[in-house]
Amino acid sequence: MFSKLKSSAVLGVDAYTVEIEIDSGHGLPSYALVGLPDAAVKESRERIFSAIKNSGFTIPSNRTTINLAPADIKKEGSGFDLPLALGILSASNQIEPFDLSEYIILGELSLDGRVRPVRGVLPMAITARKKGVKGFIVPADNASEAAVAKGLKVIPVRYLQDTVEFIVGQKTIEPFEIDIEGLFKKAMRYPVDFSDVKGQEHVKRALEVAASGGHNILMQGPPGSGKTMLARRIPTILPDLTLDEALETTKIHSVSGLLKCGTGIVANRPFRSPHHTISEAALVGGGTFHLRPGEVSLAHNGVLFLDELPEFKKTVLEVLRQPLEDGYVSISRVANSLTFPSHFMLVVALNPCPCGHFGDDNSPCLCTEKIVLNYRSRVSGPLLDRIDLHVDVPALKHDELTGIPQGESSAQIRARVNKAREVQLKRFEDLQNVFCNAHMESKQIREYCKINADGESILKMAVQRLGLSARAYDRILKVARTIADMEGQEHIGSSQLCEAIQYRSLDRSLAMR
Repeated sequence: MFSKLKSSAVLGVDAYTVEIEIDSGHGLPSYALVGLPDAAVKESRERIFSAIKNSGFTIPSNRTTINLAPADIKKEGSGFDLPLALGILSASNQIEPFDLSEYIILGELSLDGRVRPVRGVLPMAITARKKGVKGFIVPADNASEAAVAKGLKVIPVRYLQDTVEFIVGQKTIEPFEIDIEGLFKKAMRYPVDFSDVKGQEHVKRALEVAASGGHNILMQGPPGSGKTMLARRIPTILPDLTLDEALETTKIHSVSGLLKCGTGIVANRPFRSPHHTISEAALVGGGTFHLRPGEVSLAHNGVLFLDELPEFKKTVLEVLRQPLEDGYVSISRVANSLTFPSHFMLVVALNPCPCGHFGDDNSPCLCTEKIVLNYRSRVSGPLLDRIDLHVDVPALKHDELTGIPQGESSAQIRARVNKAREVQLKRFEDLQNVFCNAHMESKQIREYCKINADGESILKMAVQRLGLSARAYDRILKVARTIADMEGQEHIGSSQLCEAIQYRSLDRSLAMR
């Protein structure tokens, strides 16, 4: 007998339909699986046969041939277990003939017939909705994720036996539905708040400017000054995720296997903080056989925080250039080439020297000038040029440490950030891939960042004294545009330019050598 059904697989952050053809014919007992399966798919034979036997069915005693089409794309993962088991049962006449092509089916099987969750369900569900299939049969633990794709009939299953009974009409399983708005409200909670931070008012101002324009920011200061504490609170002042942003972010986390069971959607801005021992492939994505998103893509629509920046390998830091400029990262291998989105806000922190006390009035620095220069040279000038704001984070005084935090809450700051972002969204409503000032290209900078003669003289003086590059010049204008938006000003004035220039502290320190 012959049976045919559909499943789905992930390629990058998108999915495609896989047609499964099963032929059960005469001959010695054998099992042949073709269509470029990887090791996990090849091993499915043992899981499937044990699940079939322990669910009360019979293992076929004849020749079984299975084809996974399209045959020129490598199939990976354990999500084909359930559709393969159903196809085998149909081809061996153990269940009544049924048009399984009406469904897209996926799920991993345990040896006792339970259906386990798989990764990448959301992009598969979106693909299934586009195909207009009758239903999408998924593991129950993935049902909330699949139901995010509105307009798709999601059938949650827990056992192989339940799935068979549903397909042959012996059992009714109600489609799974969720309230996305309610899910958003429930998930939009942060465990930290800016009101917890003591002092550092000028740093908070710089972070608000960075959040308002989507700018990258660098914080430099001695150990214990609060750099990491401040960085972890940046997502709490960023604008709330829109539904489209949330879906795009959830797709990336889903294919990476980072979406918790029962969590249908990523509702908060991601915050990724990789260790300084991370490799190039782990940061930007890749892999030997299966290309996976890296930290820059997992931070898409959120924050990528690199603590102790000079401790990262120089080759690792240099691969950040393309995603910072383009908003995506392209990964090419001999067998495949994929593009992953990577629009993120880069936040970096570093000590001023190896001991951390260079320029600190309270603790003497033990480093020589040569050691300090070598330490700072680990971060290249081109990378620093791509960071819009540099801000010093001094050590807190005793009175600030012992006092009660009296700063603004994240909600208060976020309200002002939202107002500034609304101005920018209206400004760029006719442009693609430009949603905030940090995304402006040269043409938009010339159009929206015009300055008067006084501003030109201020910038000329800054360029001459600080030795600014053309990229740093443009970034000063972008930051000044953001400050003007925050203050409700249509034109960039001298005060906004001066504030933007003083956020280039590393340029100042390099110029004074």
